[in-house]
Amino acid sequence: MAETSGGQSSRVVFVTGASQGIGRVIAETFADLGDRVVLAARDEAKLAEVAGEIERNGGRALVVPTDVTDPTSLSHAVAVTLKQHGRIDAVIANSGIGGPSGVLWELDPDEWDHTFAVNVKGVFLTARAILPSMIERRSGSLVVIGSISGKRPLYGRTAYGSTKAALVGLVRTLATEAGPFGIRVNLLSPGFVAGPRLEWVMAAQAEAREIDVAEVRREFEAESPLGRLTTAQDIADTATHLVSERSAAITGADINVNSGVVMY
Repeated sequence: MAETSGGQSSRVVFVTGASQGIGRVIAETFADLGDRVVLAARDEAKLAEVAGEIERNGGRALVVPTDVTDPTSLSHAVAVTLKQHGRIDAVIANSGIGGPSGVLWELDPDEWDHTFAVNVKGVFLTARAILPSMIERRSGSLVVIGSISGKRPLYGRTAYGSTKAALVGLVRTLATEAGPFGIRVNLLSPGFVAGPRLEWVMAAQAEAREIDVAEVRREFEAESPLGRLTTAQDIADTATHLVSERSAAITGADINVNSGVVMY
């Protein structure tokens, strides 16, 4: 890989769900390291905003509007990226939705299916579209963004939790399949990440349990031995490490980044 003036590898990093939240912070963090980031999400206007911010800070970004539930859309995004940059060194499969909130027997089956379509099938389709070019080069790193909800219960979140649990099996098996080609695959499991989605989750929890949102927030913070929520930057910093050569021996792992809420 080429080297930037700062000595960091100038990688091509494909980030799904890059238009907002954790994905945006991840993309901006890689760009700050001198990497060429590919911004993939459905909202082209928001992607353009992220790209503009990256470029104003001296980074390089390519906007590729993408629907991770659509194989044709992903194939086009990968083709555009390979034409522009010639390779993809790393993928951060971050796209995901919160899905419906409520007890299982009251959930809409269509909402359940849509949550799996984005959170699980979207990762499958993303990997399926990009891995052939990595296999050809016998090099690459895939980081899937999971959640502690795949490891521990959270009231009213069966759809979301089920999708994140599924990613554990997907990552471990894919790491086994892709390893002989020099490709590493890892899961990064955030927990209680401060931001709009967590605010929505806390509000839904408060409504379902008929308590105040402030009480839910105190409960979430109290679950951390550090007494803090996790930040999107915490997630981004770990993602950059998992992609780097400093984690060359790490594959098939499930890395907790959740301020100690889950320790297994």
